[in-house]
Amino acid sequence: MSSYESCLSKVIVVPNLGNVKMVGPSLKSAGPYQASSLKIKGMNTKIFKFNAFLAAYGLFKIPLLVFIGPKVVEMTDKKFVIKIPLGYRTKNHLNSMYFGALGVGAELSIAAPAVQVIAESKQKIDFIFKDFTAQYGKRADGGVHFICDEVEAVKSLIEEAKKNPERLERKMKGYAIVPSKSQEPVMTYELTLSVRNRSLKS
Repeated sequence: MSSYESCLSKVIVVPNLGNVKMVGPSLKSAGPYQASSLKIKGMNTKIFKFNAFLAAYGLFKIPLLVFIGPKVVEMTDKKFVIKIPLGYRTKNHLNSMYFGALGVGAELSIAAPAVQVIAESKQKIDFIFKDFTAQYGKRADGGVHFICDEVEAVKSLIEEAKKNPERLERKMKGYAIVPSKSQEPVMTYELTLSVRNRSLKS
């Protein structure tokens, strides 16, 4: 059990999906279509668990997350996508997404993969963001997807931190789109991810 699943079990009761036995063909015996379906189900379970953790952590540690309602809609070895809906809680006076909500989505798109990798490392690695810059191209007048394509860079930094007691930093990039409108970015951003392994003595 990963550390975020362990945390989740302490604050909220959910089905132990990790122990569910799948009935039907295995990936080896299934045909291409069936194997693809099984993989999708596994990914959906993974996303469900992470979103449950995100909601529970927000409830007890960062209430603003519960208020805004971000959700992971895609998580792979290379890409993380966070969705924040446009609504009463996230809109501004022009009925587009408020600056603060955009900042939360940008931060989470990089923080989420960092949390996942740190949980898998089973070490006491802390992280913060040193700085944040953003460029806005157009109004975000719909639900926004915040996309980080640099998950491998996040993993690389955490892997380095597992062996290095010093504080390490790396600039990460992402962008945001309103998929109901177009695939053109409404925002691009950069955050400097700063990590330190408290398990090691400096």
